[in-house]
Amino acid sequence: MTRPRIVFMGTPEFAVSSLAALFDIGDVVAVVTQPDKPKGRGQALAISPVKAYALERGVPVLQPQKLRTPPFSEELRKLAPDVAVVTAYGKILPKDLLETPAKGCLNVHASLLPRFRGAAPIQWAIAHGDQETGVALMVMDEGLDTGPVLAEKRLPIAPDETSATLHDKLSKLGGELLRECLPAYLRGELKPRPQPSEGVVLAPIIEKEEGKLDFTRPAVELERRLRAFTPWPGAFTTLEGKLFKVHRAQVGQGSGAPGTVVSAGPQGLEVACGEGSLVLLEVQPEGKRVMTAGEFLAGRKLAPGSRPFET
Repeated sequence: MTRPRIVFMGTPEFAVSSLAALFDIGDVVAVVTQPDKPKGRGQALAISPVKAYALERGVPVLQPQKLRTPPFSEELRKLAPDVAVVTAYGKILPKDLLETPAKGCLNVHASLLPRFRGAAPIQWAIAHGDQETGVALMVMDEGLDTGPVLAEKRLPIAPDETSATLHDKLSKLGGELLRECLPAYLRGELKPRPQPSEGVVLAPIIEKEEGKLDFTRPAVELERRLRAFTPWPGAFTTLEGKLFKVHRAQVGQGSGAPGTVVSAGPQGLEVACGEGSLVLLEVQPEGKRVMTAGEFLAGRKLAPGSRPFET
């Protein structure tokens, strides 16, 4: 049997496991990724993780600035792909491109659709307090993650999960899903099923302000958001007008007016929230290194009942 001709579209580290899986399934005839972008202080052009892996494997890399003008589908058509697989490419695909591969375009999405359609499903699954997530393989249409689903793999979300740890687990799971299901789809053995209309939740792109700790929110919610937005944008507040980052925290037992210091000692810095309290365990004062709350408090007294945090 002739090996299928596959075009892969992806950009960040998350997509590399999907691309690696495709080499076991067929012939990867091209990889499409975002254009190189300036990075760091020197603003030198940096290539995407997907491009780096494709170059290692000797696969042609295409980096169109735009998919519609001139129509990128014309360039894709010359490759005669049987299927295109898309994982975190970063752009919406136009109709003419979706229709170019003989068996369509498939997307590996990091959630159990229709929950968390959009750019940041990993972070929002943690922020919402979900106990389970996974990856879905779907047939793409012109909507935002609205296409029919072919298969999915589920994964529990650990109580101490951060978006960084969940990212790596789901990336690996995406590769496993392709290995298990893409061959069956290409043989016509896997039929897509429409997504249910109920249970749709959007997962918009993360803005920096999402990391700001609003102590008027419940402590449970703040602890989830801290893990969801680690490593970026991180959790932060202001302590007496200066930036104060929080790297690790847990829900406490105290209460009081939001932003009030409940207790301060070697075990942590406990701050009252809208409901309950949040114990700050690892912190980073402005201009300083990451340290335990105990280390911070050894050189800085914060009296219970004081309100040094912005609310």
